[in-house]
Amino acid sequence: MDRLALAPVLALAVASTALVAQTGTSPWNRFRGPNGTGLAEGKYLTKVGPEQGVIWKREFPEGHSSPVFSAKLMFLTAVEDEKLYTYAINRADGATVWRKEAPRPRRTKFHGKNGPAAASAAVDGDTVAVFFDEYGMLAYDHDGKERWRMPLGPFFNIYGMGASPIIIGDTVILPCDDGKESYVIGVDKLTGDVRYKVDRPDAVSGHCTPVVYEPEGGAPQFILPGSFLLDSYDAKTGDRIWWIRGLPSEMKSVPVLLGDTLWIHGFGSPQNNEGRQIELPAFADALKQMDKDNDGFIGPKELTDRRVSRYYMFLDLDKSGGLDKDEWRLSRQSFSSVNAAMALRVGGKGDMTEKSVLWRYYRSIPQLPSPLIAEGVYYLLADQGGLMTTVSADKGEFLEKSRVGEAGDAYFTAPVCGDGKVYLLSENGLLTVLAAGKKLEPIHSVHFEEPCFATPALVDNKIWLRTHGHLYCFGETE
Repeated sequence: MDRLALAPVLALAVASTALVAQTGTSPWNRFRGPNGTGLAEGKYLTKVGPEQGVIWKREFPEGHSSPVFSAKLMFLTAVEDEKLYTYAINRADGATVWRKEAPRPRRTKFHGKNGPAAASAAVDGDTVAVFFDEYGMLAYDHDGKERWRMPLGPFFNIYGMGASPIIIGDTVILPCDDGKESYVIGVDKLTGDVRYKVDRPDAVSGHCTPVVYEPEGGAPQFILPGSFLLDSYDAKTGDRIWWIRGLPSEMKSVPVLLGDTLWIHGFGSPQNNEGRQIELPAFADALKQMDKDNDGFIGPKELTDRRVSRYYMFLDLDKSGGLDKDEWRLSRQSFSSVNAAMALRVGGKGDMTEKSVLWRYYRSIPQLPSPLIAEGVYYLLADQGGLMTTVSADKGEFLEKSRVGEAGDAYFTAPVCGDGKVYLLSENGLLTVLAAGKKLEPIHSVHFEEPCFATPALVDNKIWLRTHGHLYCFGETE
């Protein structure tokens, strides 16, 4: 299928996926909008900025969570005066409708691009679910009445946790891919009762938020990428239905599912670029070769390969100062994995690797910004340097690479698209707009002069944007 033929199929798929988990509320009711695609219906301004197209603007406390919506409210998490809060904001004027504090029993050492209010809320017709690394999950009704709270952790993710919850039917689902003892949990949205908690023994330090898959004639599933594996689970029971091998070691981006095709990319480290893989010996052989003090562990000074030893802090998951058998197993998998973007056919039972991988692409793979599929094009936004690479969504063939941002800038947010426009927001606060499916030539750019870590939202013909200290609502003002 060529790019021109693919475009209407993708448009139809957007309309259908928007209905999967969005009934009774706004279509942008989870991180990155309709089923995580970053694609919006409606009309959206090309030229917006701190003084252009502003419907309202307000000061707002720090946080990295992105705006999500019910029919009348916007929901965000934030840190204010060292306390964790969930906010409900009036969409019409930006006023705070309610604010609820979450416990903060511990302090996490976060990566500089992460923070204590990183996960976005999940919303349906009657429930708001939030997650904080330093506490766990909480749920409220739309009036701010607390339904339940669930302490989780402490976690051992070297970056701090970053995945957001989703709601499927009457179940809140949260992935907890951690340094040790990773799992995904399903909770009754009204009572907080745990329906399942499924171990993910291969997953480490992941930040992927799941997407919903509804097989024809079957029960809803959720697809969750993690280290080395992409898994699909029954949303009601947590049963693992099918999986695909060959993912990179660290998965942070949200997959995009349109129709029966899923696009995903992952980047572990430069050492995982194609052709740089390292084959480590089995643990028993490694002990014979390296364990000089015979303590049964591989210590940092016992690793003789500098390509491996420089990543020791990422391999020692429990920070014990020695790699045990399981950490060594994961290290072997990590160093043999390959950074890649890929397209997959979803569905099936059991190991679907040989049947489902449509193509892989190995160059210019982002670590943080999620995929965007628009007008038959797969957009790969680099973490650093303002570079964008595009490949054909149907075949994974290179199309173009160009600088769309500033060379010294970085990107933590995901690209989003609406009304034929792609919106990119950099860490330094540069908003760049591209014409979807066209040459990589910005049609608008503007500086907000504040750090930006939250992905913009496009809903109801308005652009909703969060900076370090402000909230904006953009749209037609006349």
